Amino acid sequence: MTELAPGTRVRVRDDWPEARGPCHIRTPHYVRGRQGVVVRRLGAFPNPEDLAFARPAPRRALYHVRFDETALWPDGRAGDDLLVELFEHWLVPA
Repeated sequence: MTELAPGTRVRVRDDWPEARGPCHIRTPHYVRGRQGVVVRRLGAFPNPEDLAFARPAPRRALYHVRFDETALWPDGRAGDDLLVELFEHWLVPA
């Protein structure tokens, strides 16, 4: 994947690997399938989903992604945002 620039609209993959068996996932349930905006790239780090099982862990870009709370929860307040750290393999351009 090419680097995502700040301001890029992205969608979090609507994937549920935990339904397929044991896994370690850092992506919160409440953002899966939702759209947000890239705020910044934090660097590249070994993939914790592999590290948790002592597998070789490729380095993946980690991003801060901002979500409008009203897009996540029915009682979210307009103007309030949530900032989430998400690895690149969970993000697709919106």
